[in-house]
Amino acid sequence: MEARDFIARYAGVYEHSPWVAERVAAIAADDADTERLAALMADCVDNASTELQLELIRAHPDLAGRAQVAGELTADSALEQASAGLDQCTPEEFERFQSLNAAYREKFGFPFVMAVRGSDRAEILDTFAARLQNDYDLEFETALVEIHKIARLRLDAMGANE
Repeated sequence: MEARDFIARYAGVYEHSPWVAERVAAIAADDADTERLAALMADCVDNASTELQLELIRAHPDLAGRAQVAGELTADSALEQASAGLDQCTPEEFERFQSLNAAYREKFGFPFVMAVRGSDRAEILDTFAARLQNDYDLEFETALVEIHKIARLRLDAMGANE
């Protein structure tokens, strides 16, 4: 696969961060299976500058947030949030998400990121509240780990280089 085709196909694996696919294209465009591609992309992110990593984290939407309500999520994010029932929150759950989103952003300066596929709203809210107690460095690293999980799930759904 040519680099431009590779980039076009995989630019959305990392939310609003096509730079990951751009940097990996020269290495992975011809022979990467899903496992290798996931590893190469994760390594690219892990070796990026802290500033670029922070931009990547900040590119993620709030869970059950304004972007979801306004229909402004990427197709992948919308599917992921819907798979966890975040599009069906009760008014009380929605209010709790809004409160946690605000507290989390206030404390850390970036959105709460969790690979929500396979989770339910109660589990996500419990995880959200627990992670709000962490320090900045732990949450920064946890966000990157969760972003890698999301990317892997997206690659699996795409069938990677099939």
